[in-house]
Amino acid sequence: MPELPEVEITTRRLSAAIAGADVESVMAPGMVAVKSVSPPLSALAERRIEGLWRVGKMPVVDFAHADRGAAEASGGEEALSLLVHLMSAGRLQLFDNRASLKDRRSRVLIRLDGGRELRLREFGTKQRAWVRLMASEAIAAEQMVATLGPEAWPAPPLGELERALDQPRHLHPLLRDQRAIAGIGRSWVDEILWEARLSPFKKGADLDSEEVSRLYDALSILDQAIAHYEQVVGETIPDKLPMPLKVHRRQGEPCPRCGATLEAVHYAEYVMSYCPAEQTEGRVLKDRRLSRLLK
Repeated sequence: MPELPEVEITTRRLSAAIAGADVESVMAPGMVAVKSVSPPLSALAERRIEGLWRVGKMPVVDFAHADRGAAEASGGEEALSLLVHLMSAGRLQLFDNRASLKDRRSRVLIRLDGGRELRLREFGTKQRAWVRLMASEAIAAEQMVATLGPEAWPAPPLGELERALDQPRHLHPLLRDQRAIAGIGRSWVDEILWEARLSPFKKGADLDSEEVSRLYDALSILDQAIAHYEQVVGETIPDKLPMPLKVHRRQGEPCPRCGATLEAVHYAEYVMSYCPAEQTEGRVLKDRRLSRLLK
């Protein structure tokens, strides 16, 4: 799942590549991907891309005001923005050629001058990725944006983080809850909790001030990941980014810090990895796969 570091490098690279490009047309082979009706995607034709940025784990593509002729065709002159939710398997990428409308991975195709194409693609068959087109000034009030917690990067002030975590919930789902803190998902929460030496089943409300400080410091992992991507990711965003993960999905390997064997708890759609020696006082947590088999 693309998370804050992956979306950050994606928007940086794409913005550098296509800011100032003119839109020729927009198509949506995956009709279920479009979650807005007015304005229609056709309103983006003949507009210029201003740039891309990120809010939480969602890319935003900004388009300039329409000229008079385009405004008459689309019914308005305001600047528009496309909010993109990649969900678990979406990718926003730039291509030098045009995709076929029969391409099973294509959800939204923004065709640019010079034959290039900004393409929302999705791997798998679930078709969960979506876009929503709206006036740029409405982005902040959009429900998916307005309900976000503080951004995980740059890290919020320590006091704000402490208030966000003061909930009687386990840290692993709490840190993944975008309403509590925005940008962290299943991969980086494992890395952050490992760095902070905190159990994924510790409750946020039970953290003392020293543990909150450790968690605050551990958020720097996101900054390190972005710096890593700046070094290794070129102009083209690959299907799979080289994530610098030390713990996530590395169960069975030695802990990079203490050498103990990393363990994992498997859920229906994801894996939670941790070091029992440093995070759970030596306890190996019950694997949910085995629990289901024993029922």
